[in-house]
Order: sequence, then C-alpha cells, then structure tokens
Amino acid sequence: MRLVAIGFMALLIAACGSSKKPDEKAFLESLDSAKTGPTIDEEVISSILQQIPSPLEISVLLKESGTKYNAGILNTSENLSKYNSNYKKALNLGVYGTDLGYTNIYEQNQDGLKYLTSIKSLADGLNIGQFFDIETIGRLATNSKNLDSLLLITTQNFNSINHYLQTQSRANLSVLLLIGGWVEAMQITCQVAAKDIKNKELQEKIGEQKIILEQIVLLLSFYKDDANMASLLKDMEELKGAFDKINITYTYKESTMEIVDGVAVIKDNSTTTINITEQDVEAIRTLTNSIRNKIIS
Repeated sequence: MRLVAIGFMALLIAACGSSKKPDEKAFLESLDSAKTGPTIDEEVISSILQQIPSPLEISVLLKESGTKYNAGILNTSENLSKYNSNYKKALNLGVYGTDLGYTNIYEQNQDGLKYLTSIKSLADGLNIGQFFDIETIGRLATNSKNLDSLLLITTQNFNSINHYLQTQSRANLSVLLLIGGWVEAMQITCQVAAKDIKNKELQEKIGEQKIILEQIVLLLSFYKDDANMASLLKDMEELKGAFDKINITYTYKESTMEIVDGVAVIKDNSTTTINITEQDVEAIRTLTNSIRNKIIS
C-alpha cells in the first residue's frame, strides 16, 4: 500500500499551501478577547495553518535535490512510550504526522505503517482518536488519484478536532499539534538544505517560515503562564531571533489576465524576495534541532 501522506499533521499541512498572511491586528484582538477563558478563535488557528508550506511542494524540492531516504532524521516510533503527558502527546502527534509524510515521499511503507500506529495511539491518548478514520484513509491512500479526497478528509478532521478541543477548554493542544508538525518539517528541510547548500529553493522555503514563526510566538505567548508552554515560548523566541536576520521584501505588481487552454485566468505578477544566507540556514538548523530534541525526548 502506498501511504499518501496520511499522517494527521502531514496531510493537514499538505492541504494548506496558501501564502496568505492573517491580519495581525485581528490576531492580537482575538488573543485579547480570549483572555477571559482558555480558548482562541478557531479562525485564528486556521489562518496560521494556511501559511504552512505544502509537504507536496517540499517533497518536490527534496526529490530534485537527490537526497536519499534517511530514517535517522525522523523521530523513531520506539519513542512512543516516552510520551505520557498531554503536552508531549500533542507535540509528538504533530511530529509523527510529519514523519509519516516523509516516509511517503520515499515510499517507505513499512516505516509509514509504524508511524500510523503511533499516531493513532497518541490520538487515542488525547481522547481525539474518534476523529481518525484510519480504515477510510488507508483505503483512499492505495490510489494516488484520491489525494484530494485525503486532503479534504484530514483538513475536515483537524477543523473538527480544533472545535472539539475548544469546547473542552483544551485549545492549547491544537497549538501544540501545529507546533510539533511545524518543527519537524523545519528540521527535515534544514537537514536536507545543509547537505545541498546550493539549493536556493530550499533555503528560500526555510526563509519563508519567518512569517509563520511570528504567529507561533504570538500563540504561545497566550499560554506563558503554563511552565511547559513558557519554556517552549522561550525556545521559539530564540529561534525567531535567528529568523529576524532574514529580510523578506514584497513587491506589488498589478495582476493581469491570460487565456490558458481557452480559459481566462488571473496571473499574480507580484514578487517576494527572500534574502537568506548559508550562515542563516545553519543558525536556524542548529536552533531547530535543539528545540526538536527537547520535544521528542
């Protein structure tokens, strides 16, 4: 069976490849309004998810780099027994989901099945296992033509999970799922980029994460009274310091209309320039690995 990125976070990320940036004022207002209770507006988290790069997009870059499959850069499924707290379970549910997506890129089905089992175990431990229809996802995954259906199902799953956690006053777990998946995706991408220093596309993909990291730091700041979250926030702020050295310039140009195969389409002529150096990538890789090691230990 070919596992087509059927991990929770891996597929969630794959469904959210938009570069749209959420309105920061609205974001901050939602945090302020949420201070009376442990919830954050569902649309706030969704808006952040929309910024995360598609693993399908990243997988193309990984394949083009010629990098071979390396299970050693993933979080082994044997670590599952270490995750006894909800904090660790939520973070590593995100991590394992991204790892499952990586195994799919290289069609390592046996490893993928191990991660799928770990994902289901963590989801059950967080009392959200009911949102994972493993049988249906596995059936769809046997045919790559069903990828769109897979993405739709898993995106709907996260929306349902997020809503459920909100009503249970456990919105912090949604944040941790997001962060775990993001950190692991960053770690994998940085490892590959370190071995392919001339790959500018990979470097720019890393640089783009400056925007999403700013939003992650804002999310974590809402939970800074919690010792675990405060520690994670401190680490993320240090990582943000490395990202602050990257300059991202957006140049607006009026869109134009073109006819493609007899259909009128709008072409976005605006451009984004990301100035990132090899030194920046190395600094980000080092800090990301440090954070990731704390998460999976």
